[in-house]
Amino acid sequence: MTQPLVCVFDYGFGNVRSATRALEHVGARVELTSDRVVAEHAHGLVVPGVGAFEAVMTGLKEARGDQIVGRRLSGGRPVLGICVGMQVMFERGVEHGTESEGLDQWPGTVELLQTSVVPNMGWATVEPPEGSTLFNGVEDERFYFVHSYGARAFPLGTTEDTGRFAAPLVTWSTAGREGDEDRFVAAVENGPLMATQFHPEKSGEAGLQLLRNWVETL
Repeated sequence: MTQPLVCVFDYGFGNVRSATRALEHVGARVELTSDRVVAEHAHGLVVPGVGAFEAVMTGLKEARGDQIVGRRLSGGRPVLGICVGMQVMFERGVEHGTESEGLDQWPGTVELLQTSVVPNMGWATVEPPEGSTLFNGVEDERFYFVHSYGARAFPLGTTEDTGRFAAPLVTWSTAGREGDEDRFVAAVENGPLMATQFHPEKSGEAGLQLLRNWVETL
């Protein structure tokens, strides 16, 4: 079987080395690059992201990542966003009173988590829906989060399956202590576009299995 080629998009805002090693470990042939041709034509594209929403979007646009993601998805070619790489798939982000435009693949706003315990850092369980591909075999496992912002609603998650377009599969998690919890989107599976708020490359065997599940779809 030919190894799928995965491009980890290197635009200066991501945990790229760890992601590269994890993907190689689960059987992908990986190229860490910002080369537009490779990014557009690889079997899979990983968009990592660490830092502020606005800075990540600026970096993506400077590297033409917004165009690359758009072209891939319009052609049905898989994209996986990680951490802020997931957040920028939403319509907008609001940090410290500043509103920034995202890639607008999904409606909704990324905002500060409404709990006194921020950043949300450490291992946590998630609530995947039935039929999840990413979480197949790791539905009850814990994953590693480190973030203060998130999508606290997902409008498309209530869309009915019309038979033509299936509703996205949305996985949820919670931040904070009991009595001071806030619910947020932990992952989304939406046709060729999938994304996780947590870091699968830092989530041990469960994270590796999730990445393996994604690579096997390529």
